[in-house]
Amino acid sequence: MLFLFWGRRMSKEEELIEKLMKENEEFSKIKQAHSQLGKQLDELEKKPFLTPQDEVEIKIIKKKKLALKDQMEKILMQYR
Repeated sequence: MLFLFWGRRMSKEEELIEKLMKENEEFSKIKQAHSQLGKQLDELEKKPFLTPQDEVEIKIIKKKKLALKDQMEKILMQYR
Protein backbone atom coordinates (compact mmCIF):
# COMPACT_ATOMS: atom_id res chain seq x y z
CA MET A 1 0.00 0.00 0.00
CA LEU A 2 1.45 3.39 -0.97
CA PHE A 3 0.57 6.63 0.73
CA LEU A 4 1.19 10.19 -0.36
CA PHE A 5 3.59 12.26 1.67
CA TRP A 6 4.06 15.90 0.70
CA GLY A 7 2.69 15.19 -2.76
CA ARG A 8 4.86 12.14 -3.39
CA ARG A 9 4.69 8.46 -2.59
CA MET A 10 5.99 7.46 0.79
CA SER A 11 8.86 5.00 0.94
CA LYS A 12 8.55 1.77 2.88
CA GLU A 13 10.69 3.37 5.59
CA GLU A 14 8.39 6.40 5.83
CA GLU A 15 5.35 4.12 5.97
CA LEU A 16 6.92 2.12 8.78
CA ILE A 17 7.73 5.30 10.72
CA GLU A 18 4.15 6.54 10.32
CA LYS A 19 2.83 3.18 11.50
CA LEU A 20 5.11 3.17 14.55
CA MET A 21 4.14 6.76 15.39
CA LYS A 22 0.54 5.56 15.70
CA GLU A 23 1.09 2.13 17.23
CA ASN A 24 4.27 2.27 19.32
CA GLU A 25 4.16 4.73 22.21
CA GLU A 26 7.88 4.46 22.95
CA PHE A 27 8.81 5.18 19.33
CA SER A 28 6.35 8.07 19.19
CA LYS A 29 7.78 9.69 22.33
CA ILE A 30 11.35 9.29 21.09
CA LYS A 31 10.47 10.73 17.66
CA GLN A 32 8.68 13.71 19.23
CA ALA A 33 11.65 14.39 21.52
CA HIS A 34 13.99 14.17 18.51
CA SER A 35 11.82 16.65 16.59
CA GLN A 36 11.69 19.03 19.55
CA LEU A 37 15.47 18.99 19.84
CA GLY A 38 15.66 19.71 16.11
CA LYS A 39 13.52 22.80 16.60
CA GLN A 40 15.72 23.97 19.48
CA LEU A 41 18.79 23.42 17.33
CA ASP A 42 17.26 25.38 14.43
CA GLU A 43 16.48 28.30 16.73
CA LEU A 44 20.00 28.41 18.12
CA GLU A 45 21.56 28.15 14.67
CA LYS A 46 19.44 31.07 13.40
CA LYS A 47 21.21 33.44 15.75
CA PRO A 48 23.52 35.86 13.95
CA PHE A 49 26.10 35.43 16.70
CA LEU A 50 26.68 32.41 18.91
CA THR A 51 28.06 32.77 22.41
CA PRO A 52 30.40 30.10 23.74
CA GLN A 53 27.44 28.83 25.80
CA ASP A 54 25.32 28.62 22.62
CA GLU A 55 28.03 26.56 20.96
CA VAL A 56 28.16 24.17 23.92
CA GLU A 57 24.36 23.92 23.89
CA ILE A 58 24.40 23.09 20.17
CA LYS A 59 26.88 20.25 20.78
CA ILE A 60 24.76 18.90 23.63
CA ILE A 61 21.58 19.00 21.56
CA LYS A 62 23.29 17.26 18.63
CA LYS A 63 24.52 14.46 20.92
CA LYS A 64 21.04 14.03 22.42
CA LYS A 65 19.46 13.97 18.94
CA LEU A 66 21.93 11.31 17.81
CA ALA A 67 21.19 9.16 20.87
CA LEU A 68 17.46 9.43 20.17
CA LYS A 69 18.01 8.59 16.50
CA ASP A 70 19.94 5.48 17.57
CA GLN A 71 17.01 4.45 19.79
CA MET A 72 14.56 4.95 16.92
CA GLU A 73 16.77 2.89 14.61
CA LYS A 74 16.85 0.01 17.11
CA ILE A 75 13.05 -0.02 17.19
CA LEU A 76 12.82 0.23 13.39
CA MET A 77 15.17 -2.75 13.00
CA GLN A 78 12.74 -4.89 15.03
CA TYR A 79 9.96 -4.16 12.50
CA ARG A 80 11.88 -4.47 9.22
